[in-house]
Amino acid sequence: MRKPLIGLTPYHDTDNHDIKMRPTYLRALTAAGAIPVVLPLECLKDDLKQLVDELDGFLFAGGPDVHPFLFGEETKEGCGNVSNERDQMELTLLPMILALEKPILGICRGIQILNIGLGGNIWQDIPSQVKREFPIAHTQPFYYDMPSHTVTLKEGSLLSKVTGETVLKVNSMHHQAVKDVAPGLIATAYSPDQLVEAIEMPGYPFFLGVQWHPEYLWKKDNAAFGIFQTFVNACRK
Repeated sequence: MRKPLIGLTPYHDTDNHDIKMRPTYLRALTAAGAIPVVLPLECLKDDLKQLVDELDGFLFAGGPDVHPFLFGEETKEGCGNVSNERDQMELTLLPMILALEKPILGICRGIQILNIGLGGNIWQDIPSQVKREFPIAHTQPFYYDMPSHTVTLKEGSLLSKVTGETVLKVNSMHHQAVKDVAPGLIATAYSPDQLVEAIEMPGYPFFLGVQWHPEYLWKKDNAAFGIFQTFVNACRK
């Protein structure tokens, strides 16, 4: 049986401009039955279109902050370094994928760039922008193979069907998050301090963005592995 080919947007080390990929993503996709393919950061538009035509699904991975100009804001104190190359590559890639209705999974930065690419925005820096009675550690103090807080799922959502749960224990390594959800998308999970933790596109074959990192949890957590399994299965069609 042919395994689906899944393109991953690459990490861009903005200090030395190296291109790399965390093996956690590759291992999770491989375990779920896919062949992961790391995409080039610098790519002609026509070449990118050829990759979209030939690959079966796409994972928008974690990485640096997104430039605030892309969602109509000045840069606030607390915003981190950005990769203009990656911003432009992913925002060029997204509409090509959507036009062919190929499966999309976004993780951490991935959920944010998906939301921005469709007209939403993000919190540039949660600690300085969001007032919370009980500040959840969205950048957890221990390693990422352990969960640090819960998220509550919307009943009937893709995520609830994929995981079979209404509440998930998740890890967390971010200081930005979805603020206003883009038109055509819905929020389907929230943290205890009411930050958006997942978005979906109703009616799309498979479109899911999560703010946490299931690629660190899948070996021990059935719900995390279920995200990758369902995504890979959608890429087989």
